[in-house]
Amino acid sequence: MSITRLALLAVAFGSLLFTGCGDSGSGESAETDIMVAGTETYVHIDDATEFLPTWSKENTVVYHMIGDPDDMHPANGNSATRSMLHNYTQNYIIASDLIELKGGRPDVVKAMPEVSENELEFTYELRDEPAWDNGEQLTVDDIIFTFKAIKCKLTNNPHAKPYLENLMEIVADPSNPRKFTTVMKRKYIQNIVFLTDYPLLQESYWDKNKVLRNYTFAQLDDASFDAATKKDLNAWATEFNSPKYSRNPEFLVGMGPYRFEDWKPGQSYTLVKKENHWTSKVADPNAYQTAYPDRIIFKNNSDNNSQMLEFKAQAMDGSTWLDTKMLIELQNDPIFNQNYHSRSTNTYNYSYMSFNCRPDGVEHKKLFDDKRVRRAVAMLIPSEEINVVLNNGLNTRMVGPVSPLKEEYNTDLPLIDYDLEGARKLLAEAGWADTDGDNILDKVIDGQNTKLDFNLHYMTSTVSWKDMAQMISEALYEAGIKCNIIPLDFAIHYDRARNHKFDAMLAAWAGSSVPEDFTQIWHSESWASKGSNFSGFGNSKSDALIDSIKYTIDKELRHPMVKELQAMIYDEQPYVFLFAANRRNVIHKRFGNPHMYFERPGVLINNWKLLSGGAAATTSAVQ
Repeated sequence: MSITRLALLAVAFGSLLFTGCGDSGSGESAETDIMVAGTETYVHIDDATEFLPTWSKENTVVYHMIGDPDDMHPANGNSATRSMLHNYTQNYIIASDLIELKGGRPDVVKAMPEVSENELEFTYELRDEPAWDNGEQLTVDDIIFTFKAIKCKLTNNPHAKPYLENLMEIVADPSNPRKFTTVMKRKYIQNIVFLTDYPLLQESYWDKNKVLRNYTFAQLDDASFDAATKKDLNAWATEFNSPKYSRNPEFLVGMGPYRFEDWKPGQSYTLVKKENHWTSKVADPNAYQTAYPDRIIFKNNSDNNSQMLEFKAQAMDGSTWLDTKMLIELQNDPIFNQNYHSRSTNTYNYSYMSFNCRPDGVEHKKLFDDKRVRRAVAMLIPSEEINVVLNNGLNTRMVGPVSPLKEEYNTDLPLIDYDLEGARKLLAEAGWADTDGDNILDKVIDGQNTKLDFNLHYMTSTVSWKDMAQMISEALYEAGIKCNIIPLDFAIHYDRARNHKFDAMLAAWAGSSVPEDFTQIWHSESWASKGSNFSGFGNSKSDALIDSIKYTIDKELRHPMVKELQAMIYDEQPYVFLFAANRRNVIHKRFGNPHMYFERPGVLINNWKLLSGGAAATTSAVQ
């Protein structure tokens, strides 16, 4: 699961933490141990004590989703859905920690690393059990190959490369074939947890001719190294980037306990538990090493009415994708409460409206290259009204790219409130006026009279995005701005964003609890490389500050710099920061271990254990 890198999130915005209405039912106590982010780490929920006759005994989880992943290639792609599925199909050196929120935990290694005195060398030792599906044991060669493949300039993953810039080399231990050391260039706040972003790759599967052994980390890291001139490297990369490794279940391979069985685009994607998986050899498996369900079906449904019917009919076993109103309505149904655990939990995610601050001036006009216009739009968005209408007033507003859950959140920056007259004044200062009396502002730009008329992209994943876009459009029109709302499915939305083919867009980022490296979204190089800096924010000063933040280990020194960056972003207004999102959790009571987590994706479906009333209940890890 991606934790250090933000993933574009196809999700609606949620509510503040609230407890479910009437979560008791059929002999189960309503008491749960609700832990609050910042003091404790997750919501612990007791198992139901009675298995009701109406509950299915099939050991299959049908989990509600609202869209497909963008790409299931283990090295390419950048969606939260993809990261969630990788929890079950892939393994990592260090994996994310949902339970204790320590940032990382050992996955295929025996322990967290030994750290050198200079804090630049991190030594790990592989566990003996991890093995690929063909029975080959995981080796240090696989580790080295994985990170060479991701670093290679020809690999189609520009969003991932900034987080490997600090990796200098991976060195095998000559005295122990199970040990290796990651050598870093500089001290860095994520010199360990960056590993949670990168699923491991089997060299014998992905590089049968061992092409990458011909190239060193130094070469792959050298800006002057012309990879495009290397025929063997080009041939390898062409195959590695092949679309078949992105969507064809036959080629969606990994070391995790589940394999892809089926993918019906727009409908469902199914994982099936592997037989004789390596975790069956683990003496005392933890919650991450279990695989209790025989099958996990991720079923897409973005229609609110249909979602309501499916949960009332117990056709779904879980979700973190229901909108606030839907969950509240379901919680008013005693039958639903009898069958499901439901809660809303804190997350590190947030929703936003992004501007194209560096438009090409041809396909996309120079409408938002002036920060006064961007601030005026921010002042015209009725955030409080949106909060009330769409989320019963339960959302948390925010001012920048740092979660209010974090101590480095800049509380000195005031929320931008609705101010029609103030916005009109800013627009006038920026040269916008209605010169032809059509109620739409205009301005001469590059010699042409240009209307303040733009397209606002939003995702079709939930109706909440549409409702929000409509409310924004109506509010902007009052100030003489024409906002055309354009629905897009997630893959197209993301592709247009990273290629800067938009005027403005609504989206959300899935964040995490670890110290944040702002390179991916806010460094100007990430705009030039078509990474995740969609807006085009950044200059030499902000880039230098971002570089300093990520190399400052001492939080007493780092946090003031993070607050300064928030202030710079606040001043430039490349985003309108909307709401800190919450996760709406629903889990069927026929499963044990129904805990809910603040860290994304908020659930460990592999650890849902069919209760003893179910005929197919299992007793331990993968068999």
